[in-house]
Amino acid sequence: MKQKSVYALIVLNLFFCASVCNSQTVIATHLDKNYLPYGCGSCHVGLEFKYGGGANRCLLCHGKLNKASAAWMKNKQPVADVSKDFGKNYRHPVFDKKGIHDGKEVLPEVNPSAPRHADCVDCHNTHFLAPSAPFNGIKGKRVGNFNTQITKEYELCYLCHSESANLPVRSTNKKIELSTNNPSFHPVEGEGKNFSVVSLLRPYREKKSSAGDISVIGCKDCHGSDDPSSARGPHGSKYQGLLVENYATGDNILESTFSYSLCYKCHKRSSILANESFPSHSRHIAGERNFKGGGTSCYTCHSSHGSVENRYLIRFNREYVTESSTGKLKFVEKGTYAFHGECWLSCHGVDHNPKTY
Repeated sequence: MKQKSVYALIVLNLFFCASVCNSQTVIATHLDKNYLPYGCGSCHVGLEFKYGGGANRCLLCHGKLNKASAAWMKNKQPVADVSKDFGKNYRHPVFDKKGIHDGKEVLPEVNPSAPRHADCVDCHNTHFLAPSAPFNGIKGKRVGNFNTQITKEYELCYLCHSESANLPVRSTNKKIELSTNNPSFHPVEGEGKNFSVVSLLRPYREKKSSAGDISVIGCKDCHGSDDPSSARGPHGSKYQGLLVENYATGDNILESTFSYSLCYKCHKRSSILANESFPSHSRHIAGERNFKGGGTSCYTCHSSHGSVENRYLIRFNREYVTESSTGKLKFVEKGTYAFHGECWLSCHGVDHNPKTY
């Protein structure tokens, strides 16, 4: 009798999912019998509905395959294993905090005391997603009585990394930093405002002028697995900040291709060290003259996402930079596109009151 009830549930789910799928312009991958011949039953038999199914259910197919999991999949087709990334030092806390997800929760979070967590279903709606529509079915920010529809990657990231009422200590609102209304920003929401970024490696361009140019990037270009063979997406990485490449953000660091490999993905190292855009780049980064033990990070003077204050992503890291002898902490641009300016600050015992270039 119990077995018949299970099969009845499967049939009902099949009818429901089929109707949902037919209303979409694309066929959802998890409803495609070319991949899952048992249809809804592949995921829903034995599912813990209260917590959205639980991440362990996803690992039946998206983890290390075994006889039990491969049996669900047609021809035992290989699927990227995300489990290894969730075991790395920097990861979304999917398996760290279990049983917290609630299907009725609101994102961005409005309750400052809500336990901060992540679940597969926060980023993936298995009933709707497809390779050509990875964000299908994901509820966006609530506006009035309705939820907006996620259509872009950064909109998905903003659900937890922008206006959340319980951002982690030292975390910042990425929506504010990446806003195209800022004086400068990495071009995630749209093309940048700085027309002369001399260090850019092709095909990256300030403005798109030909088909092969890249003038807009995504969160995934910087955040994701350090292993190119791993599943796409920011599941986990060995690099701090869940980055695809290393990015040293401290002080007294020896400059190398590894120290700032994330930056050097898009910015030509030789241009930076040759001071083509700023006459003291090499002195600050490589440790010439004042910094005998090493240089200071790009992060000391530049925001990784965007600056609400200055052009050129300039924003000083208060861990190493303080006010000048006259109490000023600011950058003043002198001559648009001429790469001249002045800094009012104190750094490494050197008073910039101001230092001009």
